[in-house]
Amino acid sequence: MAILDKVDATANLAKNNEVQLLVFRVSDKTDSAYYAINVFKTREVVESKNHYLTQIPSSHPMLEGSIVLRGLQIPILNLPLWLEITLTKEEVKKSNILICDFNGVIIGLRIMSAFRVIKKNWNEMHAPDSYRLGEDSVVINDTRLEDGSLCLVLDYEKLLADVIPNAMVDVHESPENLIDLEIPNKLKNGTVLVAEDSKTAQKHLNQIFQNANLDIKIFNNGKLLVDYINSLGEDALKIPAIITDIEMPEMSGFTVVKLLKNGVYTKSIPIIVNSSMTGANNKREAESLGADGFIDKTKSHNIIPLIVEAMNSSGHI
Repeated sequence: MAILDKVDATANLAKNNEVQLLVFRVSDKTDSAYYAINVFKTREVVESKNHYLTQIPSSHPMLEGSIVLRGLQIPILNLPLWLEITLTKEEVKKSNILICDFNGVIIGLRIMSAFRVIKKNWNEMHAPDSYRLGEDSVVINDTRLEDGSLCLVLDYEKLLADVIPNAMVDVHESPENLIDLEIPNKLKNGTVLVAEDSKTAQKHLNQIFQNANLDIKIFNNGKLLVDYINSLGEDALKIPAIITDIEMPEMSGFTVVKLLKNGVYTKSIPIIVNSSMTGANNKREAESLGADGFIDKTKSHNIIPLIVEAMNSSGHI
């Protein structure tokens, strides 16, 4: 679709702590909200009426069925229903399907219409504490459009965990090499610091580290993590490793990597990027900024061996 034709390269955005968002609506009602998703998680927008929907027996109520697009069987998730919005039959006929890629998992989200692509600096993305109250919050952060309208960014990882849980990491799966893995004392006795804004991803990482009897401390965005590390001064050298997401309000993961790899006390600390944006450009950018590893969120159960490998390679043990 033309609206997605012109987007900047990921690397250019990363250098400027910027993000490009596809803004869309899920209802025709005049008071309906604007929602957004990172354009690099999207592939295209197709008209619902042009694609036959095949029902999937015994599936989650929000999993409408699947369509075939260019030879791929793509599950369609009822995003309005997840947001407690019921579309009329007429709205369903007029609706579109936003084809997305999460960690290589291709899904379709039912939306009403794609609005346009906007560019924002991550410090223009905000995550009020109210979005974090309770387990059922579906909004992760927000920003403003030029006319002042509020635009909400959803916790798409929670959506996948709710509707297609097998698309997410299995927190109970222990890699075989964890059994014989020699954990460095710095990791055994220290605390891994994490920048992650998704409550769902936070919960997964907490469980993985708990299973391994290792400690982590989680920050809701990259700025909070960097501010905390800067407050430690020379004691930052005791940090065994850092894990960061890419997409976060206030400060992106790329900026986190860049700042810490240029810090006097932090440049030797292994940094692992844990992201659902697993494209080659993102991996290259993370590596060029000095990240010591990159793992996609569906494989987070392998993150501890990756940390150990990075610690051993860098001599940070």
